[in-house]
Amino acid sequence: MAVVAGVVTDADGRVLIARRSAGSHQGGKWEFPGGKKQPGESAFDALVRELMEELGIAVDTAHPLVSIRHAYPDRTVQLEVWRVDRYHGIAHGREGQPVLWVAVEDLDGFEFPLADRPVLRALRLPVLYLLTDSRRFGPEVFLRHLERVLLAGARLIQLREPHLSPQDFRAYALEVIALCHRHQARVLLNAPVECVLECGADGIHLNSRRLEQFETRPLDDRYWVAASCHDSVQVERARQLGADFIVLSPVHPTQSHPLTVPLGWDRFGALCAAAGLPVYALGGMRMEDLGSARRAGAQGIAMLSGVWSAAVPESVVASLA
Repeated sequence: MAVVAGVVTDADGRVLIARRSAGSHQGGKWEFPGGKKQPGESAFDALVRELMEELGIAVDTAHPLVSIRHAYPDRTVQLEVWRVDRYHGIAHGREGQPVLWVAVEDLDGFEFPLADRPVLRALRLPVLYLLTDSRRFGPEVFLRHLERVLLAGARLIQLREPHLSPQDFRAYALEVIALCHRHQARVLLNAPVECVLECGADGIHLNSRRLEQFETRPLDDRYWVAASCHDSVQVERARQLGADFIVLSPVHPTQSHPLTVPLGWDRFGALCAAAGLPVYALGGMRMEDLGSARRAGAQGIAMLSGVWSAAVPESVVASLA
């Protein structure tokens, strides 16, 4: 069953949710408004129609957020979720359904269908995922770069420092985590699980080698689990492992991997659609790539050299907020 849903927000950043009728599938649970696609109807056209019918709003612009395939005991749902960028009209339950505006951090207090779990994760993720690069600048200088970007609004950092020894990585991780937590930013360590737990990080980022080592999710739901993927096999493994999001690369040619054939946006989009969880685009990313990434179904973009090499790194973050 093909279904579309829309994430509609108000001026305060609250999200509109609606309660399913008691007699419907997953009845009584809360959902993001939407409904079934009609034969021959595009996902966007279905979104426009459903949100007018259910909420009385006219969608002006929207972009794909995440595509989810979920098997319930009685049916399989293909759910295409869009984030509504602009709309006009006053949202209300036109079909008598209860609707609420809820802050993103409060959504966990509501019961949603299991298929909506990746959507709830996506709503807590920012548009920008930054990878550290202390090797180029030196540890102390890089911390100053990092603090400026945190002040500008960066909220999700991957500590990726393969040149450091395990002891030096742990010591540097403690500094980075303390700095990020002072700015309410989350830090995922590209490191063994034990290091994540010892350092008090917010989660783990599995490189492609570590991704192959686990049969089950390496950390419970109190932590974030992310993975680096380069092809459909790795994307499927990350999904089965229960990762919260993935980084898919390289989209463009990169200096660090000059012999690797880039995915390009078409292949990237196809892998996004099959992932069933939020995806960040990586590989030669610049801030002007955000529109292409979103149109391809990405959560946002992951950046390494593209942010730290900018003359004023915080301007990049501010432009993507």
